Amino acid sequence: MESTDNKAGKSGIGWVFGLLAFYFVLQVIVRIAMPPTLGLDEAEQSFRSQWLAAGYGPQPPFYNWLQYAIFSFSGVSVLALAATKNTLLFISYLLYGLTARRLLRNDALVVMATLGLVTLPQVAFEMQRDLTHTVAVFFSGCLFLYGFIRALHKGDTLAYLITGVGIGLGFLSKYNFALLPISALLAVLFDQQMRKRVFDWRIGLTALVTIAIATPHLFWLKDNLGFATARTLEKLTDNDHASYILQVLTGIGSLLLAVIGFCAVTVVVFAIVFRKPLLSAFSGSSEWTRLFGRMMLFSMLGILMLVFFGGASQVKDRWLVPLFFVMPLYLALKIEASKIDAGQALRRFMPIVAIIMIAVPSILFGRVAMASLNGDYERLNTPFLRAAEALRQKADPSAIVAEGSLLAGNLRKDLYPVTVVSLDYPGFKPDIAISKEHPLLIVWSMGTAGESGLSAKATEWLKQRPDLAGAIPEISTIDVPYFYAHKGETYRFGYALIAPPAP
Repeated sequence: MESTDNKAGKSGIGWVFGLLAFYFVLQVIVRIAMPPTLGLDEAEQSFRSQWLAAGYGPQPPFYNWLQYAIFSFSGVSVLALAATKNTLLFISYLLYGLTARRLLRNDALVVMATLGLVTLPQVAFEMQRDLTHTVAVFFSGCLFLYGFIRALHKGDTLAYLITGVGIGLGFLSKYNFALLPISALLAVLFDQQMRKRVFDWRIGLTALVTIAIATPHLFWLKDNLGFATARTLEKLTDNDHASYILQVLTGIGSLLLAVIGFCAVTVVVFAIVFRKPLLSAFSGSSEWTRLFGRMMLFSMLGILMLVFFGGASQVKDRWLVPLFFVMPLYLALKIEASKIDAGQALRRFMPIVAIIMIAVPSILFGRVAMASLNGDYERLNTPFLRAAEALRQKADPSAIVAEGSLLAGNLRKDLYPVTVVSLDYPGFKPDIAISKEHPLLIVWSMGTAGESGLSAKATEWLKQRPDLAGAIPEISTIDVPYFYAHKGETYRFGYALIAPPAP
């Protein structure tokens, strides 16, 4: 394999990592400036941080474990959530940049490959909007890619260990991550020189590290396979009982649209900055372009197997993160292999990156703030904090029962450290000592309308509490203004206080 160890001038790209550090700090600041309401994934982290487990449900537990550790030191807050996510993203970009630096001779292309990640909508925008497990799998993918390329390029023991850590954490992030190392392994086997690295004895270290990291969750998964995979399979096979042929055609079409949705912006941006010479780059070839090309091809074949034999008909573009995040680096490698000058292209590329870096936080904040003008509310406009402040004045509850995880996670943050139970997650059954001084508080969201009484789920949950037999709930409602409310509009919550009846 061609050596790139003695490349000159690589210290000149350090400013890129400084720019990224500033950008992710800015993202934390913007998130703190937004309403303190948690999104779906943020609320999940808040709610599930009440206990540590080998598994929690449809998503593997790596991000839950990480956030649990952070909350243990900092308490539950928007700052802790935003800082965790953006630190993980910064490290991911850093690893990706170091990988690009190892493979590319041209500094301009290293910069473009690294910053090219911001042209992937699922990475630049969706991960900031409200994703956690996808952030974890992106980080794991970048860590794996760095170790994998270092193992192929340098072949040192540390590289094999890093690769094992990346695979282990990837499995603990999202199950579809498995396609990445499998595709990488198959791609390497087609290259005579690279194949020697696979049959190195140190590949055993990679396997041992992977198993050591994944084992706790594997034991949990063995006993909870249906619980862990049912939701994902339901999403993949949501085809309304279509015929096999229609399901296959729908699945293939969904996959193609997902790939286009994932890669199109990046390809368009590279086409704008390189212009006509980019066309010749598609014929450029090197050992690394062939490797990445095979990796993406095998990933596609893996998904197609799910379509043909697993009944998959709905493929979401964000599911492609661990499979196609290599696209900016792949394009940069193709361009270098074609010997196209990148100096002028970089000067055209940086203004586009700057626009994206300004646009993403501006859009995220603007969507919420614009509600005061048009009354079109986002999830973050929901006034959970204001409801919690009002409820705090009503009682000092022993515990809170929330109708769903979104509400539960927000109340967990806003009424910390009160224990919060969610009716849509029956697996969490803490011991709760209910008394007249510290009653049980049941809360549900009503929006602008809804039933004011207890739901069937809440009623059933109460039946499982013998100490509350015969207790009569005190049902009330509260109306609190939205964050960035339009013309003073309010959101309604229902709540009930329940205490054991007098003996």
